[in-house]
Amino acid sequence: MADSPKWLKMATAGLVTGAVLFALTARHREAATPRPAASAAPKRLDIPSISLKAPLMKLGLASDGEVELPPFEKPSTAGWFDQSVVPGDQGASVIIGHVDTKTAPAVFYRLREVKKGDVIKILRGDGKTARYKVDSIEQIPKDHFPAERVYVEDGLRLITCGGAFDRKAHEYLDNIIVYASRA
Repeated sequence: MADSPKWLKMATAGLVTGAVLFALTARHREAATPRPAASAAPKRLDIPSISLKAPLMKLGLASDGEVELPPFEKPSTAGWFDQSVVPGDQGASVIIGHVDTKTAPAVFYRLREVKKGDVIKILRGDGKTARYKVDSIEQIPKDHFPAERVYVEDGLRLITCGGAFDRKAHEYLDNIIVYASRA
């Protein structure tokens, strides 16, 4: 693939990530305990250290097997991947948000400013608040996305785009991933 166009490399990486994610979520669903009632779904994300309070929406899998993204028309909204666990429960919980739009910063614009030890709170639909402390922040090329670490290992994962912006492809080349464990 060294001589392949960059878009082909990224598309291949996306397909591989989708296949890994599908396999991991299938394995997780088989081994998982019954899912909590829909009323426990997360409603709001709060990261005091960067003055972030954002509503959460549910995200599923798109027809191509990739995780859906929040719509660009709602730049201040992040999304909880509904095939991951409800924040506060045992397992991996994944929240995704945009870093920016064509015209303005989006919900996770300041995510790269989060530091180890910062508190993250998730208000759930059942009235409970899940609390997490940041363990680490990673910037990684999208074609090296750590699917197993994100979608299987216990804890909260916040994901956005970052790094250099490829103007021809109209996308960032990296992901910023915040890893947090229950406090």
